[in-house]
Amino acid sequence: MVPHLTTALTGPLLELEKHFLGHATEIERWMRVQWQDHMPPFYASTDLRNSGFKLAPVDLNLFPGGWNNINDVFMPLCVQAAQDAIERICPDARQLLLIPENHTRNQFYLQNVAKLVSVLQLTGLDVRVGSLLPEVTAPTTLELANGGTLTLEPLVRTGNRVGLAGFNPCAILLNNDLSGGTPAILKGLDEQWLIPPLHAGWHTRRKTRHAAAYDRVAREFGEVIGIDPWRINPEFGVCGQINFQERTGEDCLAAEVDKLLTRIREKYKEYEVDETPFVVVKADAGTYGMGVMTVRDASEVVGLNRRQRNKMSVVKEGLQVQEVIIQEGVHTFETVDDAVAEPVVYMMDRFVVGGFYRVHTERGRDENLNAPGMHFKPLAFQTCCSLPDCRQAPDAAPNRFYAYGVVARLALLAASVEIEETEPAEPAEADAA
Repeated sequence: MVPHLTTALTGPLLELEKHFLGHATEIERWMRVQWQDHMPPFYASTDLRNSGFKLAPVDLNLFPGGWNNINDVFMPLCVQAAQDAIERICPDARQLLLIPENHTRNQFYLQNVAKLVSVLQLTGLDVRVGSLLPEVTAPTTLELANGGTLTLEPLVRTGNRVGLAGFNPCAILLNNDLSGGTPAILKGLDEQWLIPPLHAGWHTRRKTRHAAAYDRVAREFGEVIGIDPWRINPEFGVCGQINFQERTGEDCLAAEVDKLLTRIREKYKEYEVDETPFVVVKADAGTYGMGVMTVRDASEVVGLNRRQRNKMSVVKEGLQVQEVIIQEGVHTFETVDDAVAEPVVYMMDRFVVGGFYRVHTERGRDENLNAPGMHFKPLAFQTCCSLPDCRQAPDAAPNRFYAYGVVARLALLAASVEIEETEPAEPAEADAA
């Protein structure tokens, strides 16, 4: 049931996974304590990269799509985790409103919404889908390519609450990352849980804030189990004033790229890594793999051609890129069916509930795989990512997946910290300030 997985196994990788196995008790105890102090996001997904000497998250999505790519064997895990999350937020919840992206023509995304609805319904909730599209003025049933259906309904604002006609939910779950800003209908809500909170959307969120939070989490975790946090943490830099079309800020970007590449080369020398370091320049806000560029030398970001500038200057919803994160690139040594692959891990509440491999037949192991031409290979295994088997080798499937789960949960914890630290002040506090 496990897809064919080939990894360039080297000593450091086996040593890292073995270290996780040997400290599983400490890891789980530390995780349990962290979740007493921090509220986990309702759900999230994270992209991991496994280089053979480093296993690290390179992106975290607080509004994960792709639930349709999760193997059905994970359904019990998803339902149990969703129940735990709902009890934590609103124990008496009976009705939940799901607000998706406006991708009514994207069959894969619509199947993702339908899968999410089915998971939530199995927790005992009455779940309905409300659309932000102005053309949805009456219940509209869409036929899905997999034979299912999905009904979208127009949102109704009544005072400080949002629902549907005859449907007044106590909680609203966003599967919309708000790249285009906060819709007026969602502002100023009262007595309703909005999950995730509005400030978790890409209109305000920044990847550099998440990276800074993850850096602190990784350092503390490294001290607990006795590892160099660099082994699980991609270093990063930031360039906050850039305009790719007008060619302003190139010197800042080149300087930050050179600085980060120098640090990476030093770590490669320390660990005797015989690879070419690279960094990934990304828009500091946004998703869908847009505004991403792989760089191996600082000179590559100076004098970009028109095609490169166009690619980097705009992300989802046509937003202009003015801030970028320069993130340490992590090679992926994993392949599925002879194509380069990276694991994507899905979580609900504080639990790992499944995942899949993102596979790309036309990309290299030092390139972004979240690009047109990618496909997905669902994971299916008998034990979840939280159940290692110390009787087997460190790179056996349950233990490889356990290592994935540990690092993914560290990214989830960082997201929790990030959301807490960026929560807007209460109006009275803001006025006083």
